[in-house]
Amino acid sequence: MKKTARTALKVLISCLLALSVWKQLLNFDCKFSHNLRNALHLAAEILQPRETISMELGKLDRQLRLMVLLAGNSSLTNEEIASRLSLSKRSVYRYLEAFRDMGFVVERSGDIYRLDKNSPFFREISGGVMFTEDEAATVSQLLASVGDNSTRAKNLCRKLERIYDYKVLENHEADRRLAENTSRLYEAVKQHLTVVLKSYRSLHGGSVSDRIVEPYRFMNSNDDIRCYELASGQNKTFKISRIGEVGLLDVKWVAEPAHEEIYTDAFGFTGTPIDTISLRLTARAASLLCEEYPQARPFVADAGDGTSVFEDRVCSYLGAMRFVFGLYSDVEVAGSEKFMLFLKEKSVDLTLRFAK
Repeated sequence: MKKTARTALKVLISCLLALSVWKQLLNFDCKFSHNLRNALHLAAEILQPRETISMELGKLDRQLRLMVLLAGNSSLTNEEIASRLSLSKRSVYRYLEAFRDMGFVVERSGDIYRLDKNSPFFREISGGVMFTEDEAATVSQLLASVGDNSTRAKNLCRKLERIYDYKVLENHEADRRLAENTSRLYEAVKQHLTVVLKSYRSLHGGSVSDRIVEPYRFMNSNDDIRCYELASGQNKTFKISRIGEVGLLDVKWVAEPAHEEIYTDAFGFTGTPIDTISLRLTARAASLLCEEYPQARPFVADAGDGTSVFEDRVCSYLGAMRFVFGLYSDVEVAGSEKFMLFLKEKSVDLTLRFAK
């Protein structure tokens, strides 16, 4: 009976949590938060012993505030979020894992985490009351076109920017061609359409040609587009600034299984893996690695002698280098001659720089 009650409480709390996030993001009646707390308190009294009510509500309050921040986060690091909410970084990571277990999609860019608005949980709740991203973009463009600089219009734009991921359409406003090409690529990604990259100027050799591709991911602050090229059967990254014109084709993707997901390494770098590195860590270094870079946890193994070994592919040596240099007395490079050479070169550079 107690297990059933706890399960029911979790379901109720999850639903109320999600509703509360969207109510706050949409700036609904300020009484909502008070009513939410009353509802949770009543549910807790019914389903749980009284002595655990305060603890559950405190935890829920922290989860709720964290969820609100993550839903609109674009610049706050985990350390800044932890400071703002008076949480430890370890608690933030623990809540992130809980959100994943609840069905949220947690995105990571470097040390910045956010909740994807396309998470099934959000979509189910917001389907009847929220704009689609295209609709939000249209509202924003209409506001810009009428030249309304009132405080009300500016506030509305800020709310739209915080909730929706449509800024990809506006990153190149200064250049009409870039804006138009970006907009068409955005539509192609959303609709799973094939496109023609007309008059694409290759960086190698300077050749100009048309490329028929299936675009599926924006990269590097939306300056690049990751595509599957049908002619070569390869996944390639194209500079949007080198595209003459994007032509939308009335053809759906035919090679989606071949689309290569962009790999993000344990240190937050994205791209094609360049090497596999191996690090032998003291207990202190292993703990700090898993705390600072949670994605590294699955690749840390106990060596059986009081140390641990981290081994994984990396897209750049920079992240691993910073970690090694920061804990040089607790870390030993156990694999990858290329990485060792990279570290030696950087050490020489640092020595020469400080010698000056």
